[in-house]
Amino acid sequence: QVQLVESGGGSVQAGVSLRLSCLASGRTFSTYGMGWFRQAPGKEREFVSVINWSGDTTYYTDSVKGRFTISRDNAKNTVYLQMNSLKAEDTGVYYCAADPSIVTKRTSVRQIENWGQGTQVTVSS
Repeated sequence: QVQLVESGGGSVQAGVSLRLSCLASGRTFSTYGMGWFRQAPGKEREFVSVINWSGDTTYYTDSVKGRFTISRDNAKNTVYLQMNSLKAEDTGVYYCAADPSIVTKRTSVRQIENWGQGTQVTVSS
């Protein structure tokens, strides 16, 4: 099991940037793929971005490509999501997730093993 704690959310104007952080507990962090998912009011939780255990493979949903960057620091047990040029449609609760197979499970949200409690991101236009 991996325990995850997100931080960095907030309420911002469209066009600005935010960086989300997710601190993971457990000595096996470096063996887990990590990801960010979001859930808007009244909608299903959806894939945003994932990164494999070594950090050399990343995937993004189409709507954030070129604006968001996922990265990880295995020495700090932390994964980041840099979000630039935020839009109103980016609003939602952002969840950090960890799973050994998160890259292949990224569109099968319910199969992912470990979740954080979520952090709210609100973007006003």
